[in-house]
Amino acid sequence: MSEITTADYIAEAKKALRNPILQDALADLQTRFGRGTAIAYQNLPEGPDLRLKAHDIRAETIENLDVVLETLAKNVRKNGGIVFFADNADAALDYCLAVARNHGVKLAVKGKSMVSEEIGLNTALVKAGIDVAETDLGEYIIQLAGERPSHIIAPAIHKTREDIGKLFTDKIRIPYTDDPLSLTRAARKALREKFLAAGIGFSGCNIACAETGHIVTVSNEGNIRMSTTMPKVHVAIMGMERVAARLEDHDILLRLLCRGAAAQNMGTYVSYIGGPRYLHQADGPDEFHLVILDNGRSRILADVEFREMLYCIRCAACLNVCPVYGKIGGHAYGHPYSGPVGAVVMPLLAGINRCKDLCQGETLCGACQDACPVNIDIPRMLLALRAKLADGDPNWNVSRDSIAEKGIYTLWSWIIQNRRIYDLFLRLAALGQNLLPKNKGMIRRLPPPMSGWTQGRDIQPVAGKSFIDRWRSGEFK
Repeated sequence: MSEITTADYIAEAKKALRNPILQDALADLQTRFGRGTAIAYQNLPEGPDLRLKAHDIRAETIENLDVVLETLAKNVRKNGGIVFFADNADAALDYCLAVARNHGVKLAVKGKSMVSEEIGLNTALVKAGIDVAETDLGEYIIQLAGERPSHIIAPAIHKTREDIGKLFTDKIRIPYTDDPLSLTRAARKALREKFLAAGIGFSGCNIACAETGHIVTVSNEGNIRMSTTMPKVHVAIMGMERVAARLEDHDILLRLLCRGAAAQNMGTYVSYIGGPRYLHQADGPDEFHLVILDNGRSRILADVEFREMLYCIRCAACLNVCPVYGKIGGHAYGHPYSGPVGAVVMPLLAGINRCKDLCQGETLCGACQDACPVNIDIPRMLLALRAKLADGDPNWNVSRDSIAEKGIYTLWSWIIQNRRIYDLFLRLAALGQNLLPKNKGMIRRLPPPMSGWTQGRDIQPVAGKSFIDRWRSGEFK
């Protein structure tokens, strides 16, 4: 399993807020992709309501996931591929390493894959003495820097071209330049050598099709395609939920995926892969392996409250509109899955108490659901996670996060349901606030436990007379 540092969420978020380069990059990303995706949905031949149909498609597939996966495995095997069901990250890694060892592999190339980041594939390969090269340009930059992705589809969004120029000078020994074309050519040259020498290629899977027995990868560079066709062995790893039952369903999801990810009608390179090359084909692997990963997904599937999260097709549309991600970036989340999707997925996979800051850090504004190509109700699930933190839940091994906080909100709920008590509270608050420091009529600092509200802002004081009292007194007549 990839290293999980969700405990550093608050510290990393503060660090990101102080980084002006990151702030500019995130603002530009959300301006281009966030707005572009909304327009792309409007321009669909079927209209934006296709998202609602996609939601129903995903719901039907997930409800029948066991049958759909059996069909996928049967048809991949029919195409000559080998299928392995991995219960957890360790099982997936053991299988990948066994395949590599059986072929005496010393060098692996890997196309962009979030699920391989989830299980920590690169680290496992290196520990086993196998060199591995990321082939997506953004992922290649991140690998050279020794960092983790900052975004699902734009992993190096936090890097400037000057940063990349210095990195390439240090790591691949080229003269310093910050020219994007020259840097891309240098990366291409270095990676071409890797492609030609690699004994195994790893990839992820955007969406598989059970009816045809194919996995599909989408990219704008073509390096995934080279990772899957040039090495003699290709191992694809997919989360068990990333499958469509029928080809017609797959078509809808694929079109929405490209619009949600980058506001494109279709990605530049779309590859359908179902098995090894045929005897008459010059290109393609001699062996094709498909690893279907559970790693906690069965537990999500069994819970009707969170099952909807398995509808996610990892397009990053929610990241591109989320006001929280747009300020703190991906590294604050402490795992490759960031943004609203990470704020739900990671607590469910790694522990709700352990990842509490992720689900508590989101605004519940609903922008993620509006942008999601399959209309997943992420705000509902964020609230459900918060409820478990407030009340505890033995089924998810959740202990109450703060008994004091629960008590405060219970008291507040009682106050606002009693008009007389509420009016008395407002009057006392109006008197008590006179003791607090002010700046131009605004409250500058609140006492604990509410002090966090005024760490970065001043707040409006409570009115001396409530609206209801003013109405009753005839002030508005």
